[in-house]
Amino acid sequence: MASTSSPHSPPGILRVGSAAGFSGDRTDAAAPVVKALIAAGGPAVLIFETLAERTLALAQLARRQDPDAGYEPLLVDLLRPVLAECLAHGIRIVSNFGAAHPAGAARRIHALAAELGLKPPRIAVVEGDNLGGEAARPMLREAIGAVTLDRLAVVSANAYIGAEAIADALREGAEIVVCGRVADPSLTVGPALAHFGWSLDDGDRLAGATMAGHLLECGAQVSGGYYADPGFKDVPGLATLGYPIAELHHDGSCVITKPAGTGGRIDAHTVKEQLLYELHDPAAYLTPDVVADISQARVTELGVDRVQLAGVRGHARPATLKVNVCHENGWLAEGEISYAGARAEARARLAADVLRERLAGLGPLRVDLIGVTSLFADDTGRWLAAQPQGHARDVRLRVALRHAERTQAERLAREVTALYTCGPAGGGGVRTGLRAQLGTVSCLVPRERVPTIHRFIEAQA
Repeated sequence: MASTSSPHSPPGILRVGSAAGFSGDRTDAAAPVVKALIAAGGPAVLIFETLAERTLALAQLARRQDPDAGYEPLLVDLLRPVLAECLAHGIRIVSNFGAAHPAGAARRIHALAAELGLKPPRIAVVEGDNLGGEAARPMLREAIGAVTLDRLAVVSANAYIGAEAIADALREGAEIVVCGRVADPSLTVGPALAHFGWSLDDGDRLAGATMAGHLLECGAQVSGGYYADPGFKDVPGLATLGYPIAELHHDGSCVITKPAGTGGRIDAHTVKEQLLYELHDPAAYLTPDVVADISQARVTELGVDRVQLAGVRGHARPATLKVNVCHENGWLAEGEISYAGARAEARARLAADVLRERLAGLGPLRVDLIGVTSLFADDTGRWLAAQPQGHARDVRLRVALRHAERTQAERLAREVTALYTCGPAGGGGVRTGLRAQLGTVSCLVPRERVPTIHRFIEAQA
């Protein structure tokens, strides 16, 4: 990924735009970002961050049902609006939307390009994060413990790998890099490594790019979405939020901005909130690429929707990589029914008592009275019991329980439905659901035992 400049772009700047912060994010977010990257000129990358801790396990379950599935379900919806423009203007695309099947995602992108009448793009996939096979099992048994691992019905096991393979793919001319479980900031660090030519022990610069990636990884959070709290932290134009763009400099500093004409705000407050988001230790943020230290970082407002981050320090990367092992963890059953009018709350509480008695012995029954107490409730029912009975006239009862056996969990749905005629009076609008639950066990493994590679996927004739 050669470093270039244009009349619109100071030499050395690499712009990285964020177009998604999780699986299920807005599919129209990328277009304004791409338009801004084109207008700015110079080297640019568009990233889509679409993996959460359990998204990979869900992708593996999807692939069990369909061998061609297992990548981001919204892949085509995310790329269709911007793929042609990105390829035409040399904007590289880097994402973890490969999930459990990066090669499948690459083939689908080739098919999309053909549908749009585009020349086949050069697509590389990054592999090595998937530790779910038998070859990796001895290593996981060492890391987790043989007894613990052997009793788990493992769905997926993935290491959080770093930026090296992304950078290598870009250096070799990849226009699109499709990853599985890379660390979120590595989606930004990889392009920075390729563009600036940093070494892997260039700690401060890597740390700066890591924190730029950290600001981008959650999409519109840094541009005011998660920040908004009306009357206290007001954000204009939430319906048309602009997703963030980082202008990366050779020294590792960056400027965070967003496309002109979009909603939201980027200032020192939004940036500081996002900097601290999910950081267990601001002086030692562990990533596969570097240990970042923001304890002396400087956040400076340069103008409207332009904030500089500088002074991030970096230390040697950890000797280990984090691995998430997701496993089957029983079933979650849910049911809801509404009560309205006089004594609605009393009737909802009575219905909950009936369900507790009918389902006794299956495990804790979570009871929420939506409109009275729900977010602060607990599975034991202590919080609800401590609240004095009120006179709410519009209450929706929600109950839920977990059970290892599907047939037992299904009993909840039947019992909630039976409340229609078994009382209390006036219940209606029953809705029930049942879904498989996943559990997660995390561990650390030696990084040298998790080799990563990239390979190019060609368009099918």
